[in-house]
Formats: sequence, structure tokens, C-alpha cells
Amino acid sequence: MDRVIEELASWLKSVLVDGIMSVMTGMFQDVNNHVADITAQVGTPPASFQPGVFSMIRNLSETVIMPIAGMVLTFIACYELIQLITAHNNLANFETWIFFKWLFKTYVAVMLITHCFDFTLAVFDVAQHVVNSSGGLIAASTAIDDSALAAMRSTLEAMDMAALFGLFFQVMFVSLATRILAAFIFVVVYGRMLEVYLTISLAPIPFATFGNREQSQMGQNYVRGLFALGFQGFLIMVCVAIYAALVQSVAFSSDIVGSMWGVLGYTVLLCFSLLKTSSISKSIFNAR
Repeated sequence: MDRVIEELASWLKSVLVDGIMSVMTGMFQDVNNHVADITAQVGTPPASFQPGVFSMIRNLSETVIMPIAGMVLTFIACYELIQLITAHNNLANFETWIFFKWLFKTYVAVMLITHCFDFTLAVFDVAQHVVNSSGGLIAASTAIDDSALAAMRSTLEAMDMAALFGLFFQVMFVSLATRILAAFIFVVVYGRMLEVYLTISLAPIPFATFGNREQSQMGQNYVRGLFALGFQGFLIMVCVAIYAALVQSVAFSSDIVGSMWGVLGYTVLLCFSLLKTSSISKSIFNAR
């Protein structure tokens, strides 16, 4: 009878060890996949992220927003001409160069709104070049090597049954929490690209304000916002690199429980830092 109980206990222990190893390996594999997905999504330009959505946004901008931008440009051009005339004592001090100046500024404004998508995408091309260049220098991998897995199994096999039961339930909870946080990270990364699409859809209107010094504040702030959105991807890459370095520094073989909760804490920190990248990038580029 004692022999049967011992065999049953040994079998149950092996089942718990295999279950814990399976859950933890799958959990960190999922984390590693999500980290790699972040790197891939952030390094994708808006035109390639969702080509169908980008084509729709561009079509809406050129057919719906462009006429409004033309009206704004007409108002600003007239306002600029009035300012030039009144600035020279209602043409009492007549100088023909002011009309050439007005024509040149109006021409530049027209060129800006007719090629606003090219200028907008050029900003993101510069930002994507920085992101892609940093991707080759950042080792963003959270995978656990085979030696760490073997040491982890040895540590688990040395634990008693009660400790294994407690660890099993903790591992299940941490795995569930990690999956929820991974979904949150997905929302943050894709939400940034949605913000990019919404921002570029209205590009003609702020570009139409560059014809006047006073009204051009809108366009200048818009361009700063574009750079902030673009370089937010670089900040996301930095956050992922820091997270990967922190996870790789965790020693799973010596203190599995503490290490496991530590990784969960690092994942929460990653979510918080990803949320902060938007405000940090906007503050750096002084974009409101």
C-alpha cells in the first residue's frame, strides 16, 4: 500500500512539474512573441501597416478635406493681402515687391496642401529610418535558454508537493495576468497607428495655414505633432529593449516564485511606460 501511495505521489509530482514548466514556457514564449510583434509593428510605415485603410484615409482626405483646406487657404491668402496693403499705409508707400511676396507665399501654400500627404509621409519615413536603425542595435528578446529551463526543472523537482501546488496556482494566475497585459500592449501599439491615421486624414487643413505668420501656428504645431507620433515609435522600441534586458536578468533557477512575480511587475512597468511614450514624445517636440 505504501508503495502505491509513493508511486501515486511521484506521478502527481511529475504532473505538477510538467504542468508548471509547460505554463511558464508558454507564458514566456507568448511574451517573447508579443515583444517581437511590437518591434515589427512599430517598424512598419503607415502606408504598409494597413494598405487598405491607408488608401481609404488618403481618398477621404483628398476628396473631403482638401476642399475645406482650399477655402481656408483662400481666406488666409485674402487676409494676408489685406495685411500687406495696410502695413504700407494703404498703398501710400507703394512697393511692387509686396505683391510678388504675396504671390510667392500663396504659391508655396498651394504646393503644401496639394502635396501634404507627401510631406506627411516624409516625416514618418524619417522616423521609421530611426526606428529601423535602432532595431538592429536593440536585442529585444525575452526567450529563456535551455540551460535556464533545465535548472528551473531541477529546482521544481526538489520542491515538496505542497509547494508545487501553491506554485502551480501562482503560475496560472501570473500567466493569465500576462496575457491580459499582452492584450493591453497590443491595444497601445495599434492605438498609436490609429492615431497616426486620424492625424494624417486632416493634413490639408493645417498645411493650408502656412500662408500667414499668425495662422501658421496651427500648421507648425501639426508638424511637431507628426514628429512626436513618428518618434514615439523609437521610444516604444527603447521601452521594449529595457523590458527585454530586465526579463533576461531574472534568475529563474534560484527563486522561481520571486522571479515569476518580478517578470509580471516588469510587464506592468512596460505597459505603463508604453502609455507614457506619447506624452514624453509630445513634450520633447513641444506638440500640444
